[in-house]
Amino acid sequence: MKILFCGDIVGRSGREAVEKHVPDLRERLKLDFVIANGENAAHGFGITEKICKSLFAAGVDVITGGNHTWDKPDIIPLMNSDSRMLRPGNYPPTTPGRGVGTYTDGAGRKIKVVNIMTRLFMELLDDPFAELERNLPPAEPKKMGFDALIVDVHGEATSEKMALGHIADGRATLVVGTHTHIPTADAFILNNGTAYQTDAGMCGDYDSVIGMKKEASIGNFLRRLPRERMQPAEGEATFCGVYVESDPATGLAITVSPVRCGGRLAEQIPG
Repeated sequence: MKILFCGDIVGRSGREAVEKHVPDLRERLKLDFVIANGENAAHGFGITEKICKSLFAAGVDVITGGNHTWDKPDIIPLMNSDSRMLRPGNYPPTTPGRGVGTYTDGAGRKIKVVNIMTRLFMELLDDPFAELERNLPPAEPKKMGFDALIVDVHGEATSEKMALGHIADGRATLVVGTHTHIPTADAFILNNGTAYQTDAGMCGDYDSVIGMKKEASIGNFLRRLPRERMQPAEGEATFCGVYVESDPATGLAITVSPVRCGGRLAEQIPG
């Protein structure tokens, strides 16, 4: 299977990048499935039902979340009703929505998607390691009936993300980090066949401070006054993501590559 994971979508420019590039990438890379982290899609904070519909229409199959998932409370009914919407699974059990889903592509192949959030420098949620273990198969994905298994690790600390990646090695197709909005240069396949990248980066304007207008962000660092509200940068966004191809015999990775197009960062498209 050929799968694309889109990094955090930040504001209008990020949404426009996804709507522009995902249809082209689906055709160009012959993609079977697309996942996107959407927790910053609504003006940088949260996501709305209208935005979800536009992302699905652009070719996104599943939307994952993170610490800003609930910034727009109106999303709660959709989180409960639409299985294509995920939030970190290590929120308390009474939290609306779900942290894992199983989906079928156009060829009838099964894809499992797991969404977790780390704890270092983040909210003190339930143990992400235990949550990941609960949702990983005991063996390679194909032996458990999955053609691919993708894990979105939403978190700040690179060490915590890498530890989770090693735990999943041999049992997931791809473990990819989100949240920091900066694409890391470490896309590779771990010893037992799981592809890994510490952070996918963002779909957003890089003439910014992690997607937000730089003036307000810099001012908040320089002044010890009440914080100025952040606003998403509105220039042309770079689309950032990770491409992975799974082995039909095992469901593990046979290739992984960063994807970048548009905006300020150097373009990189597999093939």
